[in-house]
Amino acid sequence: MGKCKVAILLLWVFFALCTTILELKVEARAASSFLEKEIEAKLKLLNKPAVKSIKSEDGDIIDCINIYKQPAFDHPALINHTIQRIPDFLLESQSSSTRGATNASTDVFQTWQKSGSCPKETVPIRRIRKEDLLRAVSLNRFGQKPPEPSVNSATNTKLNFSNLDYVNLENRSVNPKLYGDHNSRLFAAWTINSYHTTGCFDLTCQGFVQIASEIALGSTVGPYSSQFNQQYEINVGIFWDRNGNWWLRMKDKIIVGYWPAAIVGNLQHSATLVQWGGQVFSYNVKTTPPHTGTQMGSGEAASGRFGFACYMTNVRIKDYSETLKYPQFVSTYAAEPYCYSALNDVQYGKDPVFFFGGPGRRPPYCP
Repeated sequence: MGKCKVAILLLWVFFALCTTILELKVEARAASSFLEKEIEAKLKLLNKPAVKSIKSEDGDIIDCINIYKQPAFDHPALINHTIQRIPDFLLESQSSSTRGATNASTDVFQTWQKSGSCPKETVPIRRIRKEDLLRAVSLNRFGQKPPEPSVNSATNTKLNFSNLDYVNLENRSVNPKLYGDHNSRLFAAWTINSYHTTGCFDLTCQGFVQIASEIALGSTVGPYSSQFNQQYEINVGIFWDRNGNWWLRMKDKIIVGYWPAAIVGNLQHSATLVQWGGQVFSYNVKTTPPHTGTQMGSGEAASGRFGFACYMTNVRIKDYSETLKYPQFVSTYAAEPYCYSALNDVQYGKDPVFFFGGPGRRPPYCP
């Protein structure tokens, strides 16, 4: 009789254990199903129906989206937005006579362009995939920069355009967390409160209105500069119009699109500060030191100058005189000067060249 009780007790324990495991499996399956639904919903929001799709040799898929159905128009402030007319001054070539002083080539292109082109009235948008979302810290913050510390973040409005070191001397470690590889890519980013709740890279959120059919933000760019070889440059500019919009122009003639006045906050009136340079970020480094081992630019210090360090030249701003001019007050700053450096090379009779970059962690100088 005692043996039967033990057998029944063991059977009950085994049954209870099996029930617990079954419940865990059901809960895990339910959680997985919920995540799948969230991912599918996010992909549907990000990727609009394509008129045409282009498979790039670098693995990207570029969707040609009807210009009036792009993500920007999902923004509450842009639901009834009318695409703005390109200002006349943007259609005029404003190349400086100093262009070419560095003997660099401007023959730079995006890789996807070798595989096709988008028809008129469409804009090329890099397709977001499931694996892109799975790499994100969270679905809600996909495509966003980590929040930046700011004394008054409510008025911290930024527009930023780069390809993360467009003269990059073969350092192609860009943003693998977002893009899934180490290619150098053209990207644009914006925020009106230090990325706490607004802004993103490229077109991963509503805001930037694209009008060009030639440029896909977030796509691979090339060729690359290398030491003792040809250097490559891309000319970019961001311009304000009297309606409060900020326009992005490339290669002196390609009008990529604009950030509408309705979303740029205080910037719709004017800008009080212009910055150019490089930025490095790592999720793995929580304190300083240790520093991140991520290189900036080519990985060479600014003192290496042309052919070695990353650089920007032909720097110009436009003030209320509405003419392009070199800024009157220019200063350089490096938050971690033993890890990364900045140098504004000013020589009499020559256009100043701004150099920047560095190797990152390099004990004992940059621990």
